[in-house]
Amino acid sequence: MIPMISPLHFAGEAVRAERGRALAISASLVSPRRPWGPARGRYICAASPIVAAVAFLLSGCVVGPEFRKPASPAVGDYTAQTLSSTAASAVAGGAPQRFDKGAEISAEWWTLFQSKPLDDLIVQALANNSDLKAAQAALSAARENVLAQRGAYFPNVSAGLSASRQQQSVVLAPVPNANVFTYSLFTPEVSVSYVPDVFGLNHRTVESLEAQQQAVRYQMAATYTTLTSNVVATAIQEASIATQIVALRELNDADTKLVELLQEQLAKGYASGLDLALQKAQLAQAKAMLPPLLKQADQLHDLMAVLTGQYPSQAPPEHFDLASLHLPQDLPLSLPSKLVEQRPDVLQAEANLHAASAEIGIAVANRLPNLELTANAGSTALALGQLFAPGTGFWSVGADLTAPIFDGGTLLHRERAARASYQQAVAQYRSTVLAAFQNVADTLAALQRDADGLNAAADADESARTTFDLTQRQLKDGYASELTLLTTEQTVQQARINLVQAEAARYADTAALFQSLGGGWWQRPDLVEAGNDK
Repeated sequence: MIPMISPLHFAGEAVRAERGRALAISASLVSPRRPWGPARGRYICAASPIVAAVAFLLSGCVVGPEFRKPASPAVGDYTAQTLSSTAASAVAGGAPQRFDKGAEISAEWWTLFQSKPLDDLIVQALANNSDLKAAQAALSAARENVLAQRGAYFPNVSAGLSASRQQQSVVLAPVPNANVFTYSLFTPEVSVSYVPDVFGLNHRTVESLEAQQQAVRYQMAATYTTLTSNVVATAIQEASIATQIVALRELNDADTKLVELLQEQLAKGYASGLDLALQKAQLAQAKAMLPPLLKQADQLHDLMAVLTGQYPSQAPPEHFDLASLHLPQDLPLSLPSKLVEQRPDVLQAEANLHAASAEIGIAVANRLPNLELTANAGSTALALGQLFAPGTGFWSVGADLTAPIFDGGTLLHRERAARASYQQAVAQYRSTVLAAFQNVADTLAALQRDADGLNAAADADESARTTFDLTQRQLKDGYASELTLLTTEQTVQQARINLVQAEAARYADTAALFQSLGGGWWQRPDLVEAGNDK
């Protein structure tokens, strides 16, 4: 005779064979000396032998690793050199900027630019942007999935009513007490089924879905942060391009006048053909620079329309000028230990790590026995009026215990895959944190270097203007030619274009800093409460 092996015994042997990764479910269930406890810190079970049996049936133990929040990076600064402030220039957008370490970021940081049209555009974008609405809908779907899975904690109760008209065989079939072979049968019944979470399968499934919900929540926060930053960056770039177009057109006018003057001088023998050819080439180069700027202006116009939830033909009428924007001078700089608690991408990676951890518990629990309790009760009668009469009732209760015995290694390899996916999530989390710190460091470097660049561009602009003024005086006194004046005017316009680009870079760097630090989304109650349904 082949000895019978109980499902619980087989499950215990299979789990112990996996190098102690799962809980041995043997005599420890009732042993007063060794109640269930953590196995290598991975499992949480009932601690008292007195309640072991009750815990086994109702809550059992929760297999799989308990997730622990990753520790904050042990670094004190973002860059090798400590930054306190940036250089100053006596031009628009040239104010010095000071870094306030540890200061909080405002939920509406864009208001520091002191532009009412910009504020209105962001309000419009937050109300109408399709990407943000899609992120909000995705969060609602994730929340409903969590609530749906939580329903597995409770019994499943269903009611049914069956009615049939049938004829039984005279030879084989039993007949009702009325000894009729053709009759109607009415059977209302209530069924109850319940699956105790013996090894925490449902617990880990809910945990995984909750972590996925948080990941979607942080994805929505990232969408919000990106949207607000893109609106600000687009407005700054639009203002910069508009000013560059004006300067470039003035430069083209100066180049055109210079070509005309050289043509006159060539006809009189005062200029060479080479001088004229060189100047025509410069005019052609300047004209070639204009179409790309116009194209970029049109694209920025269309981008702003889409960001605010409009079609390009419905783009908002606002036009920005760098002079109308105020450069924030006091910049909050979050502590490195706070960055991992603020950046949506880091928090999303952490939530993904949590979900991967819970998936290990799901894979382990799937290798263990499963218990289902069922009960049903009802009445069967030949006529509706006889239902629930004495003698027509029936009921049953039962329990089904199933355990995997042989599956070709499917469940084992799924567990190993879950553990490998967890290691992948660990590496991805670390990569995300490193990228976040790099982003902040790069932005701080840009703020510092672009401030120096603006200072140099301002000096060049001032020198070009001084040269132009002196040339005008010399021309008036007869010591300079009109050709020299037009040449210096070219230099002035080119220096102006460089200065505008340098000014715009400082505004853009400031917006990038707020985005790299998380954008202050945690200061908005609607975003903080979104997805928190626990």
